[in-house]
Amino acid sequence: MAGAGIAFIATIITWFIAAGIVNSLTGSVSALNLQAATGLLAVIVLLVIMNWFFHKIYWGGWMTMHNRRKKDLLESANDPESSKASLLWGLGLLGFTSLYREGFEVVLFLQSYYLRMGSKAVLGGALLGLFFTGIVAMLTFVAHRKLPYRKMLVLTGVMLGVVLLVMVGEQAQEMQLAHWISTTEISSLTNLIPPWMGLWFAIFPTRETLIAQALAAIVVVGSYYLARGKTAPPCQDETQVILGHSANCPMAATNAGQEKLSQCPQCGMKLVKKP
Repeated sequence: MAGAGIAFIATIITWFIAAGIVNSLTGSVSALNLQAATGLLAVIVLLVIMNWFFHKIYWGGWMTMHNRRKKDLLESANDPESSKASLLWGLGLLGFTSLYREGFEVVLFLQSYYLRMGSKAVLGGALLGLFFTGIVAMLTFVAHRKLPYRKMLVLTGVMLGVVLLVMVGEQAQEMQLAHWISTTEISSLTNLIPPWMGLWFAIFPTRETLIAQALAAIVVVGSYYLARGKTAPPCQDETQVILGHSANCPMAATNAGQEKLSQCPQCGMKLVKKP
């Protein structure tokens, strides 16, 4: 818990450092170029998150690694040669890396919105996100409720896909305004696409923005089916995928006389061998 708290404070510090760097660049770089650059960074970060989200082996292996490390630390508590301080340091470092990795990505992602909308809009959105995250944490760790993790992940994936398409459209338009790319209007769509479509969904009657959004959609859908084809069907027990393997999972325990498995035949997670 202490490691997660330190990671949260470190994320806030990272935010002020990144915001300070962006503010220092406003005097030497034009606003359009800076918005285009930060927007491009946000799109890249979101593409990385989408790739991480769809590749089950990657995020499954990441969570399994943390669960395995936590289990090793707790088992070492019974070792007389292992001190309590080393156990606390190990658990703290585990909590820190789990949270700060996500916080660092969020800080980079929000710089574009901070530059365009200001700190109040970003702060309001961050507080709203923390509020709903706190509700999930209370239900999971305090009320000990089993949540529909798989459905939550599917909903999150759909929301991320919509956000990506909107951001790509906005980014393409910003690059047009900064004269990074050309602007080719499609006259036949000018009257068909109302202004509110551009305001809310970043859909503009230009060839460059529509092609960029189409490519983003192809990347997202292609990444999903590519990841789905490379991995085995996911475990039916949703807690196996989110929190690690269950007791009846073939990967959970391998008898000494059995052949070592390279990956779980039930969920496709790769086996991380202990050193």
